[in-house]
Amino acid sequence: MQLKISNAPCSWGVETPDAINNPDWKTVLDECQAAGYKGIELESVGFFPEDLNTLKDALNERDLTLTAGVVFRPFHDPKQWDTVLDGAHRTFSSLKAQGAKQAVLIDSIAEERALTAGRPDEARRLDAFDWKNMMERVETIAKIGTQEYGLNVALHGHAAGFIEYKDEIERVLEDIDESILSLCIDTGHCLYAGFDPIQFYQTHKNRTTYFHFKDIDPQVQKVVTKNRINFYEAITQGLFCNLGKGICDFQKLFEEMKKLDFQGWSTIEQECDSRSKSTLIDASYNHNYLKGLLEKM
Repeated sequence: MQLKISNAPCSWGVETPDAINNPDWKTVLDECQAAGYKGIELESVGFFPEDLNTLKDALNERDLTLTAGVVFRPFHDPKQWDTVLDGAHRTFSSLKAQGAKQAVLIDSIAEERALTAGRPDEARRLDAFDWKNMMERVETIAKIGTQEYGLNVALHGHAAGFIEYKDEIERVLEDIDESILSLCIDTGHCLYAGFDPIQFYQTHKNRTTYFHFKDIDPQVQKVVTKNRINFYEAITQGLFCNLGKGICDFQKLFEEMKKLDFQGWSTIEQECDSRSKSTLIDASYNHNYLKGLLEKM
């Protein structure tokens, strides 16, 4: 196994590229480098400069590699198709320009599902008609990424979107051919959705090409689930804790990844409050924690 670990802007509280509380993009790159990483995700396009040379020079100055990018758009909403298409082309163009190979598709947060995130028995599911149409949009973007830009495109289940729970993710994998859509497993979002990411990896090992690493504080999860706290607020309350401090068994996960000789980048995504003052401390801790596990192996 040759696992290379990067970080992502959401570990600095960046959920959308233009949020008022976002840190400066150069601060994110500086702290990512200072914490010991050699790679960083583009994440949602628009936070980092889209000018090829500006971003390339900034990455080179810090000895950082752009590892992947996320199309975090409302695939569930037919009225926002232009937004999805715009985000996809801009993301894929930036990745190709920087030599990155991995793209990730996420159905972004819907207000309705944010109210039932982490509670599969309460969440409304899309009916057959709306699901079919959403699959057509996902398939179209996956084809654009693979066929027009030469990228590996992976599906990512995400809390508060309409592709969150195990059955929904597996339904997508059944509906869309693996030649154009692989799987990105997010350990934290799996756990929040009520299923084990390690077992999920064992089931879908041949289709899994990428990981997002995050952990969940069980006490916070218990409180936000019991009190039906909105997903946005759950993040600010510390739902996603430092790696190894929560319920995800990263050692066991790495053992499974080693058995299957996993190769390439995966990324820490510790979604947090953008007003956090401990981003460098947390990024350093998480880097050292995973590095320690890998060295023991």
